[in-house]
Amino acid sequence: MSQLELETRTLTLVRYPKTSENSTLQAWEAADAFLLNEIATMELAPGPVVILNDTFGALACGLQAYEPLCVSDSYLSQLATRHNLSLNGFAPESVVLQDSLTALPDAPSLVVIKVPKTLAMLEHQLRMLRSVVAPHTRIIAGAKARDIHTSTLQLFEKIIGPTRTSLAWKKARLIHCDVAQINVAKYSPTVEWELEGYGYRIHNHANVFSRGSLDIGTRFFMQHLPRDSEGKMVDLGCGNGIVGLVALAQNPSALVSFIDESHMALASSRMNVEINCPQDLPRASFVVNNSLANIAPDSLQAVLCNPPFHQQQTITDHLAWNMFSDARRCLAHGGELRIVGNRHLNYYPKLKHLFGNCEQLAGNNKFVVLHAVKLASSR
Repeated sequence: MSQLELETRTLTLVRYPKTSENSTLQAWEAADAFLLNEIATMELAPGPVVILNDTFGALACGLQAYEPLCVSDSYLSQLATRHNLSLNGFAPESVVLQDSLTALPDAPSLVVIKVPKTLAMLEHQLRMLRSVVAPHTRIIAGAKARDIHTSTLQLFEKIIGPTRTSLAWKKARLIHCDVAQINVAKYSPTVEWELEGYGYRIHNHANVFSRGSLDIGTRFFMQHLPRDSEGKMVDLGCGNGIVGLVALAQNPSALVSFIDESHMALASSRMNVEINCPQDLPRASFVVNNSLANIAPDSLQAVLCNPPFHQQQTITDHLAWNMFSDARRCLAHGGELRIVGNRHLNYYPKLKHLFGNCEQLAGNNKFVVLHAVKLASSR
């Protein structure tokens, strides 16, 4: 556990999902404390308090007295917020959780933003704010100083109004932005491009990995997906759903579930199936989830996965390990986990230990495609 020490109180916070790494990885950063201490000095007009991109609930816990609306694209962040509210003795209903595609409330008194990793996501959120902010709305954002760039400040100025930054404190900075009358150019909330060789038009929301093109790991994986399998398959960590799209096409008797912890990823996947192969919608399902939580044991024939190796900005393999372990639990005997991964991540011994077997189906100088089968006698 880690503790966030503020001027008047201490919050106990943990990362989510819980792993052995929790003892060394904090569930908050200096920008969280900087934001909360700065907000404590503000006089606010009446109106809703909105928090954007709270990673593990530090801001929600610190501001729970305001009964804030906490907006996140990450289901894991929402689970962490609920867990940390409970851990600190706060009522779960003191914070309202909302996904990143639902409209924001009108005339908020305060908007608190943890600056997201990508400018596309920041632009999406600022444009949503533009339609609801009032002259009295106080807007304050925070991040590590190294993650606040000229382009970051220019977006605030272009969409909301005059923007200034604080001095650095513990390697974090704040952004203050005033609401001004600005004519903001129209934009599309999604980008669209053609998936070469398949004829699909791919649509991605702002927070989807490799938003503007096909990433090279998925491109390699697509050449080595199952064919003519039956039963239930999962595109786990589906992103924009390209792997699941190909799985639907190559396995016409299978049911394919698209699962991700990102609300925008699921919305993109659904859009891509609806637009490119609407005839396959009856065989597709879309679930926001923490890996394969609450999926019945021994119920899947195949799990296909391009696992993440970071959570937010922390490099870690615990999310991938959770996915592999969940796949082992949920696969039927004879069912397979098939993954693509960077060679240097060395997933082979992990899968061999977990399943009792592992085979490399393909490889190049950067990636490997691995295949492990759940055997009746495996642990």
